[in-house]
Formats: sequence, C-alpha cells, structure tokens
Amino acid sequence: MNFYIQQSIHIHFIKIGGITNSSVLQIGSAGIIKPTSHLYNTGGFTGPAPLAHKPGPPTTSPLLLAPSVPLQAPVT
Repeated sequence: MNFYIQQSIHIHFIKIGGITNSSVLQIGSAGIIKPTSHLYNTGGFTGPAPLAHKPGPPTTSPLLLAPSVPLQAPVT
C-alpha cells in the first residue's frame, strides 16, 4: 500500500539540544529511515594524528575577538 502525503510545515522556533554522528532529525513524513553510520579513511592515513598545540596568547586582531555572527543572549 502506498501513501502519498502533501505537507506544509511551518517552524517558528526549534531548539536542538544535541546532534551526534548517528542522530536523526526528522521533520514531516519520510517513510522508512534506515540508520547507518560509516567511517572512512579517505586520506589514507596510517599513523596517529599529530599532537595538538597549546593555544597561545590572543592576537591583537579585533576580528578574532568577536564571533563572526551575532549571537542571541541565553534564554532563562
């Protein structure tokens, strides 16, 4: 049996607490969602990643001291 669904979805506010590699966010009908997760080594790496550098003092550039987009204040 086939169902054909026409939807009109209006989202005025959505808050997502967290998304991980295997999470599924579904809005509306999508039939069957088959979860899958794949891990590929597309770079052909054979050893561990290099150690991370400790962050140094902040730069004097004012562009790096502010976020790239304005952020909304937390809602309490």
